[in-house]
Amino acid sequence: KYPEMRYLAYFQAYTNTYAPVSYLRKIFYEAVNHPDIRVLSIATRPDCLDNDVLNLLSDLNRSIPLWIELGFQTSNESTANYINRGYNNECFVNAVNNLKKLGITVIVHIINGLPNETKTDMINTVKFLQDLNIDGIKIHMLHVINNSPLGKLYKEKPFPLLSLEEYVEIVVAQLRLLPPNVVIHRITGD
Repeated sequence: KYPEMRYLAYFQAYTNTYAPVSYLRKIFYEAVNHPDIRVLSIATRPDCLDNDVLNLLSDLNRSIPLWIELGFQTSNESTANYINRGYNNECFVNAVNNLKKLGITVIVHIINGLPNETKTDMINTVKFLQDLNIDGIKIHMLHVINNSPLGKLYKEKPFPLLSLEEYVEIVVAQLRLLPPNVVIHRITGD
């Protein structure tokens, strides 16, 4: 339909830097060597960016625009522990700083409506990101998935979920705090 169309190769699901670098090099270069690919986007975790992976990402970034998407969810360490995020805020900050030193675009995922979080907690997550020189953000509403650990917890002891109105109010407040250079990639997902 659109022959002039070009594409972004998006390694979205799971942790896309948690494999041997030889394997990662093969799959990432296979994607970027396609003539219609203009950007490579890799979703991962901040605790899965060791020096070998960073060197690979630096090499890739010299050949094609590279975006690294980091799951962060929340700046509230208690909530992060509760949802078993698996790394602390310092790990996240170090990952962002290491990627930015390499000139790599960093996009951060946050989740509004996590169990026991207040509106202030959700606003504070964006305040935490203000000084980190991130390039983009994806804002999500909490999804409670059936038969997941969180889904089982919700069935046993339901916790409050955000209404549409509450979610919109929080997102608007968060957007007002973001520096003007931060690209808003998503304001919800379903």
